[in-house]
Amino acid sequence: MRVILADDSTLLREGLVRLLAEEGHEVVAAVGDGAALVAAVEAAPDVDAVVVDVRMPPTHTDEGLRAALEIRRRWPGVGVLVLSQYVEKRYATELLTGEGADGAGSPGGPSGGRSGGVGYVLKDRVVQVDEFLDALERVATGRAAFDPEVVRRLLARSTRTDPLGRLTPREREVLDAMAQGHANAAIAERLYVSRSAVEKHINAIFEKLELPGNAGYSRRVLAVLRYLGS
Repeated sequence: MRVILADDSTLLREGLVRLLAEEGHEVVAAVGDGAALVAAVEAAPDVDAVVVDVRMPPTHTDEGLRAALEIRRRWPGVGVLVLSQYVEKRYATELLTGEGADGAGSPGGPSGGRSGGVGYVLKDRVVQVDEFLDALERVATGRAAFDPEVVRRLLARSTRTDPLGRLTPREREVLDAMAQGHANAAIAERLYVSRSAVEKHINAIFEKLELPGNAGYSRRVLAVLRYLGS
């Protein structure tokens, strides 16, 4: 993979550079603020993914998020993996529902129509190298990658939403796995059920949440999380 990194922590940034290089990936640029990230992608729009912190200079509020949203809008084929110290629901929802983040990409864009994925991972997860690399590979190949803790907290904060409360415990488990970015086969394996059972649960989830059963894995995950963030 060809990757661009953006984090104001020099220690973390350089650590990620070394980690990715050791795994055989190319780090095209490693920068410390959102403006530099956008400029780096503009200079190399054919990169596979960017890894970006939410809070960066100068105000340390949402610079990284705004840079991620701009990248999703201008270069939809570039995967975006957000790193954060905390589960910040508003930021996760904005990224998922922002312009250009519909899971389909924009035909004829700089990436030739390829759709980049999106993910949200807690920084603590970076120390679990295999999980971090798996998340990065997912977004680079147009899939979703959400930290299980992020998903759990998004679900927990949405229990007041009546339709969500209509889900059975098993349907909530399936929804949790969907939001993490797992395909039907992987969900079946994780929950020790058949694929046909998973498909039935998913159909029930879309019906209860009043969400269209759109074809396409990433689009399905995005629809669910957009609802959870409403």
